[in-house]
Amino acid sequence: MRTLSDILEEYEFLEGDERYGLLIELGRSLEPMPEALKTDATLVRGCSASVWVYPAGTEVQRLHFLADSNAAITKGIVALVIAAVQDRPAAEVAQMDVMAALAPFDLKNQLSSNRTQGVPNMIALVKDHAARIAAG
Repeated sequence: MRTLSDILEEYEFLEGDERYGLLIELGRSLEPMPEALKTDATLVRGCSASVWVYPAGTEVQRLHFLADSNAAITKGIVALVIAAVQDRPAAEVAQMDVMAALAPFDLKNQLSSNRTQGVPNMIALVKDHAARIAAG
């Protein structure tokens, strides 16, 4: 998976529909999430589309998440969130301001509010998992 800074570098050179295209491409590049993991327990509440996040790694030094969505642009937003936290130490993710990391993408002004409304819930789920792992 590409780093958030690499994605931002490309994103800043694009406009309008090209940015949507990049988000769709990012969503397609997510590691596949098995259908068996797409359950009510992994469903992120508050999203307009269905979004699932599964903490696949429980190592303190390297959290790993699988994620998916049934909507292409939403899946790209999911990919941005995952890029911000993927394979980082649990303590770092627990303390990280993920919304600040995503701020340069200006998602609220680029996308409709119903596409971004579940982002805080997804971030909370990731951070809560990281905090549990970091606490041991």
